[in-house]
Amino acid sequence: MTAAAANEGPFETPVVVDHVDRTTYRAWLWRHVTPGARYSRLYNYDDFVARWPRLTDWFAAPLAQRTFDADRPVPGQHPHGGASVIMPYLSYLSLVHGVGLDYEVLFARTFASPFTDSAAPTGLGVGLGLFERHVSRLEQLGYTAASARTDLKAAVGRLLLHRGDPDLAAITMADIDEIRRAADTFTERLRHEPIREFYGRSRGKRLPADPVESFRRTVAKRINATHLLLFTIGQVDMAPPGRVDAGSWTSRLAPDGTQPRMRAVIERYLGLHLEANLGREQSVRHFRDALRRLVLWLREEHPEVTSFEQLTREHAEQFLRWLGEQTGQQTGLPLALSTRRSIVTLLARFVSETASWGWDDVPGRVLFTRGDIPKIAKTVPRFIPDHELVALMDAVEQLTDPYQRAALIVARWSGARRDEIRRLEVNCLDTYPDGHPRLRIPVGKGYTERSIPLHPDAAAVLRPLIELARARGARGLYDPSADRAVEHVFTVRGKLLSKGFLFDLSLKAACTAAGLLDSRGRPTVSAHRFRHTIGTQLAEGGARLQTIMAVLGHRTPHMSLIYASLSDPIVKQQYQDALDRKLDGVSLAGPAAQAMREHRLDPQAVSWLQTNFLKTELELGHCLRLPAEGPCECDLVLTCSKFLTTSDYAPRLRQRLATEHTLIADAATRGWDREVERHQRTADRLTSLLKDLGEEPDACIHHGGPIAGL
Repeated sequence: MTAAAANEGPFETPVVVDHVDRTTYRAWLWRHVTPGARYSRLYNYDDFVARWPRLTDWFAAPLAQRTFDADRPVPGQHPHGGASVIMPYLSYLSLVHGVGLDYEVLFARTFASPFTDSAAPTGLGVGLGLFERHVSRLEQLGYTAASARTDLKAAVGRLLLHRGDPDLAAITMADIDEIRRAADTFTERLRHEPIREFYGRSRGKRLPADPVESFRRTVAKRINATHLLLFTIGQVDMAPPGRVDAGSWTSRLAPDGTQPRMRAVIERYLGLHLEANLGREQSVRHFRDALRRLVLWLREEHPEVTSFEQLTREHAEQFLRWLGEQTGQQTGLPLALSTRRSIVTLLARFVSETASWGWDDVPGRVLFTRGDIPKIAKTVPRFIPDHELVALMDAVEQLTDPYQRAALIVARWSGARRDEIRRLEVNCLDTYPDGHPRLRIPVGKGYTERSIPLHPDAAAVLRPLIELARARGARGLYDPSADRAVEHVFTVRGKLLSKGFLFDLSLKAACTAAGLLDSRGRPTVSAHRFRHTIGTQLAEGGARLQTIMAVLGHRTPHMSLIYASLSDPIVKQQYQDALDRKLDGVSLAGPAAQAMREHRLDPQAVSWLQTNFLKTELELGHCLRLPAEGPCECDLVLTCSKFLTTSDYAPRLRQRLATEHTLIADAATRGWDREVERHQRTADRLTSLLKDLGEEPDACIHHGGPIAGL
């Protein structure tokens, strides 16, 4: 037999002049095949050679003819029973004589892996021992034994037969890429040709509802399993794609029909932002979606515009009006203000940045101003009330999947973002010197890595997953945010679990069990509300602003101040004492007391006092002077018209009165008449305040001697 490559590349479809002669094949069969299968395979060889005397003709024939053994003969026609089967002979040609088979026939036929050929495994030269070790390695990575074996048989078998080489260790990344491309090409062919033409054994059997999609998913799953194995053992250096191919969305940067000049600018702009955002594609997707809306609108309303350079302020105004009339695809309701705000903000940034960079085919002028950005109300953080939180966490504890349960419990006790929890590393958990758990949260939205205390309950559910990840010993995946290979905790079969699986699906199940659903049956709790809950609880517990920032990973105090101003227990208590409880028997005294009793404070003053009442505190009461009135220029606290005190300060007033009487006695002993007069006036004022508060001053007056040092 002679063979030569017909196309470029070492494993392309070969051109074979003739078959292996019958004597050579018969001798191989008698050495390596069990007696019960020898004559059947020799008959199949004779049948194949009779139909296709030249292999060159078989390689060049239409696909339906090349899979002739799919056409079963009349029962009894085969002298050894069954149909004529050509795969054993083709496997012999490929793995023994180096005749690489094309993927078209390998995907079209009912496939028989060389690893399942129990009649001649050693004769084909495949390494069964290495194959079994590969199966065990996939099991270690999280595959079931049956799934690991099936996936490897199908994918690796096709790879070897296409290469015409039985050496498993010789498979390269180029081979993986080639089989993926071949699978995509064959899938497209199936979409346009009858699928039963390619599957002889499917006759009489029920096909899936969507057989083409079923084929695509099955083949992709098996190729990915092989890719993961080779990556884990270091045979290839490129990691397999995740559940969603990281680069797939970049092929849809602009909708079909986008003008070439516009498409070029969009691809260049998004490419720069993708590099600048440390690979976090979610941020770049927002830019992409905003530009897609603009391009779609231009295609419908202004098809004459072929470049962004032609856009004017009039176009921008029309687009803003159109955007305000758009509805959400899922809800059918008008676009949320936050969505419109994001679109306009990102488009304004696109125009500004491309103009400053001096690009061609861009507006180069102001199209959107700050006034075009919709204003949204500032809302307070939506923390989870205690009774709902208890019911929800009870339901979370009942989740069967350990990864979903751990993700939600860590979110509840850490306040970390979803993506931060999803990307936790195997070395994320350690302890403080006193033994309390500490969690290291990876670089996320704030571009900062941080370590925070973690509740022991969260550490307890996280440790088994960390130990499991370490036992699997999977090769680390490159994390663009960390700029290095990382071994993650929430990984199964070498892939990071999605945020939808870890949080959305699990919260839907937990909220359903806890009865936390709205009128449309949707969960009322999102994963982000755990973050708001932690911030609120820290603030109500008296945590410092810096502590809230450190735990939640805020880069500026602004967001943390929302929790502090909302939940500061001291402000709340003193505000109630000074303002709310005055109707419940709490006495007021001082020049400003009458204004408060008669409600003569203007709304601006009341609003400022409600927010900043803690800042008004003095030693013996409060100063109600507003910031607009400027700083106080006197020290006449007790007689100032802005001074206010309450019965809570009565002990301090008594103590101060006792001090004044002591100073009066000392001044009288020394003959300082002016000092006696000054302290007496202060004492009289203190006595008056105590009487206004309904307190009895005489019982607490201390007539002591001179104060030491005076």
